[in-house]
Amino acid sequence: MATLHSETPATARRRIWTLAWPIILSNITVPLLGLVDTAVVGHLPDSRYLAGVTLGATLFSFLFWGFGFLRMGTTGLTSQAVGRESDSEVRNLLGQSLLLAMGIGALLILFSQPLITLGLWLLDGSEIATNIAAEYAQIRILSAPAVLANYAILGWFLGQQNSRVTLAILMLTNSVNIALDLLFVVGLGMTSDGVAWATVIADYTAFIFGIWLVLRQLKRLEGRFMRERLLRLAAYGELFQVNANLFVRTLGLLFAMAFFTSRGAVQGDTVLAANAVLLQFIMLTSYALDGFAHAAEATIGRTVGRRRWDEFGHAVRAAAWFSLATAGTAALAFALGGHYLIALLTGLPEVRATAGTYLPWMVAMPLIAVWSYLFDGVFIGATAIREMRNSIFIALASYLPVWWLASAVAPPGYENHALWLAFLTFSVVRSAVLVSYYWHHRRTRWCYRPDEEAPPAAIGR
Repeated sequence: MATLHSETPATARRRIWTLAWPIILSNITVPLLGLVDTAVVGHLPDSRYLAGVTLGATLFSFLFWGFGFLRMGTTGLTSQAVGRESDSEVRNLLGQSLLLAMGIGALLILFSQPLITLGLWLLDGSEIATNIAAEYAQIRILSAPAVLANYAILGWFLGQQNSRVTLAILMLTNSVNIALDLLFVVGLGMTSDGVAWATVIADYTAFIFGIWLVLRQLKRLEGRFMRERLLRLAAYGELFQVNANLFVRTLGLLFAMAFFTSRGAVQGDTVLAANAVLLQFIMLTSYALDGFAHAAEATIGRTVGRRRWDEFGHAVRAAAWFSLATAGTAALAFALGGHYLIALLTGLPEVRATAGTYLPWMVAMPLIAVWSYLFDGVFIGATAIREMRNSIFIALASYLPVWWLASAVAPPGYENHALWLAFLTFSVVRSAVLVSYYWHHRRTRWCYRPDEEAPPAAIGR
């Protein structure tokens, strides 16, 4: 690797933006695929197919999101290896991550029947929709090794500060998926099985393309794959430690979202639908904030690997500047145009009116949640994963009591305000814990120390 030179604050801002914009653009392609899936299946003669595919797709969103650590952990460790200018380590992290991803994917296929049965039981759809979803899921699960391997590939490239690969792979995946949706369902007359096979083929197409990109990149790297690093279980210790904490942290997030949805459902279909519409506001904001968080992961990891704490500060401030600007813009847009956005997302008058009642929570949410997005990126880059895990569970410890107390004292008709208050409290506490950890480590670990003579093997674990 070429020698890495010191960066200025202006250079850090350019680097963050250069890394972020392809990720933001690729994020925008994700809802497009969902719209096409809905449109294709929604034009079938029976609405049960749309219900079944929606149920099955929801199951896999949660299932695969739970293994998102394969992307995040690989990014943090690879970016630190890049900072240390260790091509061999960069190579072997790829090998370890791919082997881990393929192994987990194979286990998901092996245990697919009980996993699908349990997941659909928890989602609690109608009998007809559940049966169609089960058929869809039995096909869709075949893509698990490809999906998880693609997570590892994307994380590896992002760790090397190449975010354009993310854009290329996701655009290819979604383009192939959309084309095959139309061919199988509209052209060949298939139903939910056509949508499932389209996704499976698209995922493996992306995997083959990703491997081709990997082979090209490996030619530019020195070093070699080491048999003992790939085949000895003990050599996976660092990767397992990082990924295990990320997995637990993700389970905590999934619980928070599932609890919010279930408590909304208890209040009736109109409240459930209104909350679902408002959660799309959060998703829209996350498309941009995720881009800057991912850029921070790669940049922070590189500075940690180099032990350049001045550049570390530049990178955090640059990511914070873009993130806060985005959050402020989103809050202003929701305040001024939130009712128009609600009208775009639903045509049901009662859902529009109910969602409008809770719109002020959406104005506050970006300004609170921005800190958790930002510092998730910082902590992933620094592989300070225990702190991320702790922040989720400390936040959950406030989330549930606040909901219980607020619901107990809320006047009739204000129960959903209590739920949004609890959800906002969850975000506030999570952000506050991460900020506290950051300032503590900035003073004690992520700073120059007179006794340091060599880059540490691990930071913040």
